[in-house]
Amino acid sequence: MPHFHPDGNEPSSFTKAFQAIQRETLPFDDERDFEEQHRGFIAKPDYTQIMSDAGNVAWDMGRYDFLMHGEDFDSIHPSLQRQAILNMNYGLYEVMPGIWQVRGFDLSNVTFIEGETGWVVFDTATAVETARAALAFINSQLGERPVAAVVHSHSHADHFGGVRGVVDETDVRSGRVPIIVPDGFMEHAVAENVYAGNAMNRRLFFQYGVLTPANPYGHVDQSIGKNVAAGTMSLIAPTVIVTEDVEEHVVDGVRMVFHSTPGTEAPAEMNTYFPDLKAFWAAENVTATIHNIYTLRGALVRDALLWSKKIGEALYLFGQEAEVMFASHNWPRWGNERIQEVLRAQRDAYAHLNNGVLHLANQGVTVNEIHNIYQPPLSLRKQWVARSYHGSVEHNSRAVVNRYLGYWDGNPASLIPLSPADSAPLYVEMMGGAGPILARGKELYEEGRYREAQEIVNKLVYAEPESTQAKDLLADIFEQIGYQQESPSVRNSFLSAAFELRSGIPKGVSPSTGSDVLRALTTEMFFDYLAIRLDSSRVEDVEFVANVEHPDTGEKLVIELSNGTLTTQVGFAASDPTFAVTINRTDFEGVIVGTSTLNELIAAGKGSVDGDASGLHALFGALIDFDLLFEMMPGTLATGQE
Repeated sequence: MPHFHPDGNEPSSFTKAFQAIQRETLPFDDERDFEEQHRGFIAKPDYTQIMSDAGNVAWDMGRYDFLMHGEDFDSIHPSLQRQAILNMNYGLYEVMPGIWQVRGFDLSNVTFIEGETGWVVFDTATAVETARAALAFINSQLGERPVAAVVHSHSHADHFGGVRGVVDETDVRSGRVPIIVPDGFMEHAVAENVYAGNAMNRRLFFQYGVLTPANPYGHVDQSIGKNVAAGTMSLIAPTVIVTEDVEEHVVDGVRMVFHSTPGTEAPAEMNTYFPDLKAFWAAENVTATIHNIYTLRGALVRDALLWSKKIGEALYLFGQEAEVMFASHNWPRWGNERIQEVLRAQRDAYAHLNNGVLHLANQGVTVNEIHNIYQPPLSLRKQWVARSYHGSVEHNSRAVVNRYLGYWDGNPASLIPLSPADSAPLYVEMMGGAGPILARGKELYEEGRYREAQEIVNKLVYAEPESTQAKDLLADIFEQIGYQQESPSVRNSFLSAAFELRSGIPKGVSPSTGSDVLRALTTEMFFDYLAIRLDSSRVEDVEFVANVEHPDTGEKLVIELSNGTLTTQVGFAASDPTFAVTINRTDFEGVIVGTSTLNELIAAGKGSVDGDASGLHALFGALIDFDLLFEMMPGTLATGQE
């Protein structure tokens, strides 16, 4: 299969030698995952594409068929290629009588539990279209059943985004279909997708290789699934909140024990145990990979030790008797011995990541050194379930140091460093200019010393971002480093950067924050988001204190603009405000999602303003609309926008 880019390269002799060592040393004789991956298969659909309501392709499993012809690709780490083949699950699978999964329709599985009156759906994928297709497919195979309840295991979009594809909001509001979530779900589901949403989405292009073609030289897998769907994301406010550490519910006649695990894979997450079935749902806490402690798209750094302890809790709460363990990604595990093996391996991997890194940090190893020194024990490295696909040992080890000690390595020179664009010209000057750097960079590249080559050529690209020679050489270097990565998150980041260095920022359909997520913002969250979008320099001389009241909800807020800073306090009212706004929350949602302006709603008689609101107009006039396609690598924006 040819390279997708005309300037792309084959794996070098050094990369081929590296891959050969992996094939010789990794435990490829352990094929239990392949047996478990296929177990329970019922049927697959006669299509591979799912179209979005907007007319684009939301999902295309067929574009990864190149993985299924028995060819070993030197452009793919052998361990990653194995994981990519395992993630070619596509269709309907029986986990056990009463539990089924539709896999391969999105990044996450859609799980269906048979209740007394209908389906209890666990996690609804990323997109309305893929969730809708999953429901239609299981109904076509097993008979039509209504959705009786929805459970969102945690607050990440690939687990709730498809909710409107399986349930109508009127049924939720009426109480017919409960939506059950862990405590803190709405706060984290909304905040993570909005406050830093523009930057996260742009960085997601690299981590998930969103715009990189499916190809042996490009995107091959996402470790927890093939990729993220490019459809319509939705959100419906939940009706049942699980607040206790361990909380039992009967949902449509099915007994479920919810196990809260906040601060693990997501800030709001929960496992579920089905005691009558001896089935353990591990959410995204235990899948077929060691996950991200720091996710490259950007998120709060997670607590590896807490994660380990929550897996340990599950082991002792449920793992002593469970006969099947299934999750929101990858494939199930059967048999109590196998379940305990997997739980212990993952528990120990996260615990050692925390403890082993801090063992080194307490001896002076810094955040800028730890990734070159820390390794998990050999016994863990020899287990597939403890391999780092979604995460990587390198960036996770740095995350542990960052969590405890922050980004500073203790050297004052790195405390307030120059920006790369300012420091790079100094390096280039000291190294004798572009010519010697290009020459030495090519030498290092041809010797297979790729990380050394990137160190100097990256400086040149920052110093001279218009240099096609420098960008092309750095792209070549990044490409070989990417080929050698076991983690698709790291691989995709290098290959995506190479793609943009060669061709500029590509255009294409990408995941975005849906209007449902914006509508779910509280009014406080909305004004906090405006504070992020505010260009302070344009309102330095503007001050106001405003009361905002929603009569239909009884909510009151004080909004203040002072010192070029917008702040919001809930539950208070200023005694002498500059102005006051009274508007129902249901009407104000139009302002939040951008379908109406406050002026339009007031003119239509749906709200009122008392006092001098000129400061509010100044505020809205000073908001910045973030451009999603900002540069990640120097010199890529102009090329892509010509």
